[in-house]
Amino acid sequence: MKIIFAGTPDFSVPTLQALLSSGHDICAVYTQPDRPAGRGRKIQFSPIKQCALSSQIPIEQPVNFKSPESLEALNHYQADLMIVVAYGIILPDKVLNTPRFGCINIHASLLPRWRGAAPIQRAILAGDKETGITLMQMDKGLDTGDMLSKVNCPIAADDTSSSLHDKLAILGADALLDLLPHIKKGELSPKAQSNAEVTYAHKLTKQEALIDWQQAAASVQRAIQGYNPWPVAHTLINNKPLRIWQARATSEPASIPAGQIKADKNRLLVACNDFFLDITELQPANKRRMSASDYLPAHQVNNITLG
Repeated sequence: MKIIFAGTPDFSVPTLQALLSSGHDICAVYTQPDRPAGRGRKIQFSPIKQCALSSQIPIEQPVNFKSPESLEALNHYQADLMIVVAYGIILPDKVLNTPRFGCINIHASLLPRWRGAAPIQRAILAGDKETGITLMQMDKGLDTGDMLSKVNCPIAADDTSSSLHDKLAILGADALLDLLPHIKKGELSPKAQSNAEVTYAHKLTKQEALIDWQQAAASVQRAIQGYNPWPVAHTLINNKPLRIWQARATSEPASIPAGQIKADKNRLLVACNDFFLDITELQPANKRRMSASDYLPAHQVNNITLG
């Protein structure tokens, strides 16, 4: 088949790489326009553009599909199928209906649970025991299309959004390769999503990653794992920001007020509303990430209250 691939971030790369080795004709890659990034605000190519350049595939970067020129360029490729993975641009009906087999999206959740922008993070924050990948036939709604394939993935107790992201990226690529022969043969069995089971994975904000030490230790641990690597769970120590990268809930009942630190040898324990939380990796303001055992010798933090 002649396939157009549309994607932008790292999550999309394993799928594009799998398609490039699949024997299909990847006739074009669509990705978002180049944008400034980092402290120097230098123009950077998306991970997908970098991958496409190394494979010498035609690259298209429309701002949207409102101009006649962008639609003409899409029609020019005469594609059988468009695969969309975290592209980040809304596709109008004219685009969805251009390829012979339409557009198929790889979504990082078990739809209809966690439609929207941050399904991986929301699954961890909610304490879900499993998530997965859904391949769906795209329509004009937000992740509302008929489901074509689903693959489950357990969420490990120590999974962060980063580690789960990497697992699901590979799982999505494999699931697509399994589905492609059935698309070509017309052997799909689309299944409508249940509206009664819909939940939304709203976009993350920096503000929500501020730790509430009045919560249960297990909830704070999930927040730390769910906001890793962005926006990173954080608190205040002596009125300065402190980012928390890794921690684990203990079974030791909190014997001091919530948010107060108990430094125990090389352990940095913080009281929550039920148990202590053992912080294992942190980052003080304007410093590198470090282990709690490296942080404690140079800081007197016992009995200090965070937040």
